[in-house]
Amino acid sequence: MRKFIYTLFIGLFLSGTLFAQETYHILKKKVIGGTGGWDYIFANSANQRLYVSHGNRITVLNLKTLDSVGVVEPALGVHGVATIAALNRGYTSNGRANTVSVFDLKTNQILKDIPTGQNPDAIFYDDFNGMIITCNGGSSDLSFIDPKTDAVVATVAVGGKPETAVSDGKGHVFVNIEDKSEVVKINSKTHEVEAHWKLAKGEEPTGLVIDRSTNRLMVACGGNPFMEVLDTKTGKSLFQLPIGRGCDGAAFDAQKKLFFASNGEGTLTIVKEISANNFKVVQTLATARGARTITLDPKSHHVFVSSASFQAGDQSRRPIAIPDSFFVMEIGE
Repeated sequence: MRKFIYTLFIGLFLSGTLFAQETYHILKKKVIGGTGGWDYIFANSANQRLYVSHGNRITVLNLKTLDSVGVVEPALGVHGVATIAALNRGYTSNGRANTVSVFDLKTNQILKDIPTGQNPDAIFYDDFNGMIITCNGGSSDLSFIDPKTDAVVATVAVGGKPETAVSDGKGHVFVNIEDKSEVVKINSKTHEVEAHWKLAKGEEPTGLVIDRSTNRLMVACGGNPFMEVLDTKTGKSLFQLPIGRGCDGAAFDAQKKLFFASNGEGTLTIVKEISANNFKVVQTLATARGARTITLDPKSHHVFVSSASFQAGDQSRRPIAIPDSFFVMEIGE
């Protein structure tokens, strides 16, 4: 009997059944008000700040309390934020201005603006080559910015609308092409496109994260409710898992091996990476309608989403938000 129980336990562990006991819930909801649309949200563990795009500004919150501690403005049509702690610099992607604003992380003051491609959307820091990279939806390319000179040093055409990009830390950048339902692989050193990988089932890829240790890309899609797992070396689509509808963001906890897909329908899909070849949906958490982007604080292992309250009965694709109802949610175990 003992041998049977032990065998059963090991079988459940390897299948991922036991991981279903990991439950996340909403820890805190903080209303910060204001008007205008929103996009990316970014947690900076180094200075314990949460950067929240809203309208034409970035609202800066204390990462622990979610109290407002400042703003970065003006940032016309701002989408996202990237930071470089060693330089005490932050960077905002300003979609309507076609620029990236450089700001001081301590004072939140804008220092300069850098011209980029058209409608820079997602933005991130590539720790491999030390570049700030923007995904320019209007000009179908990526801008590589050298923070030493605050100038664009390369523009890479990707053949479609780039949505989100990540780095493998080994010399390659991967980017979702939303209107082509594919992922493009770029050489970080030569700035050349090496491959176009068509998704097997997913449509309009939005969220993108990477597990560098297993060479796996997790691609969350907004056009249909699926996440695809790709091999970073071959581009082969290994798995397709169900997520919620209207996803526009993703996060990955490398320590817990958990993937999060934030869905505009008002859910958070949590996927466990049991191994490089075994992924399992372990939880679907109700959040809030419109909470479609996400960020992770790797220190607390908490994730954050933002949205607003909407007028009662408004079921349109882009409902009207109630003024001053904009909020941030903190989610954890």
